[in-house]
Parts: sequence; C-alpha cells; structure tokens
Amino acid sequence: MVRVLAISGSLRRSSSNTALLAAAARLAPSDVGIALFGGLAELPPFNPDVDQAGVPESVNEFRKQLHACDAVLISSPEYAHGVPGVLKNALDWIVGSGELVGKPVGLINASARATFAWTSLVETLTVMSARVVRDASITIPLHGSSLNATNIVADSALATSLRQATQALATAAREASSRPQDETRVVP
Repeated sequence: MVRVLAISGSLRRSSSNTALLAAAARLAPSDVGIALFGGLAELPPFNPDVDQAGVPESVNEFRKQLHACDAVLISSPEYAHGVPGVLKNALDWIVGSGELVGKPVGLINASARATFAWTSLVETLTVMSARVVRDASITIPLHGSSLNATNIVADSALATSLRQATQALATAAREASSRPQDETRVVP
C-alpha cells in the first residue's frame, strides 16, 4: 500500500483545493491510500528558537505524518502571487527536520492563472530536497467553480486527470522505496 499525505494550502471550508484532494482520495487505486492532513491551522508560526527548545505537539504530529507517508500531494491556491502563509509556515517547520528529503511530491493547481505560487512552491520543495514529480503535478482548471469532491469525481475529464496524477505519484513512491537511500535522481 502506498501512503500519501494530502495537504491543502487553503483553510476555507468550501475550498476547491481541499475538494480536489478529497476527490483524488476517492479516485485513488485500491493500493493507494490518501489521507488529508487537517492540521495546518494548528501549526504555530515558525520560530527556530521554539524548534530548538521543544517542538509543539501540532508540529510533532505533522512531522510524524510526513515521516510515515510514502508521498505527498499538495493542492494550494495562490494569494497575492504567492503561496498562502499557512502552507509556507508548515513547510518552514520541516526544513530542518527533513521529512521531505527524497520524498515524491505531486502538486495540483486549481487555476491555470495561479502560476506564481506554483513556481514558488516548486522552488521551495526543490530546495528542501523533495522530489517534485512532473507527471503528478497538474492543473485542474476549476476557475472558481463551486465543485465539491463528488462533482469532481463525477466529471470524467477531471477524474481522469486526477487518476493519472495519483498513479504517477504512486509509481514514483514505489520506485523511491526500491532505491537505496543515498541514490538521488530527477523524477521524469
């Protein structure tokens, strides 16, 4: 079983990014389990002094879930040409602890116009030594529509794109687990 941790960069109740991740979980192959991380709002602002003095339980839980998964799937909006602060904060908490080093990551973008955050997120993840999987990184142009996970699953074009991305991420995770830890390479 490939374990994927899904992270939405949005805290909105009716987030299209969260809906995409929920739909991906429903569409995942039977040997891929996708769990949605719901604790971004509980993570305190990153502070290196706090990280050295004693990590808050919410941060420990986040790190534990990242450590236990085989891959990560992120769907995030773009705010003012950037990654939402809550998602960047979460990533800052794991820069030094290394849970994403060598880990396959897929990125879902819900808007073809949201390119600044996408580029910034790829850069941040690459610097953190995560393995951004191109075939698992897709744009699903929802254009602000109010589609929920059920409607996304019912839309054959959207469902096909999500299935293919999820399968590509699972394949990268399987390949990563079969390689020696010190071997690195760019994921096609």
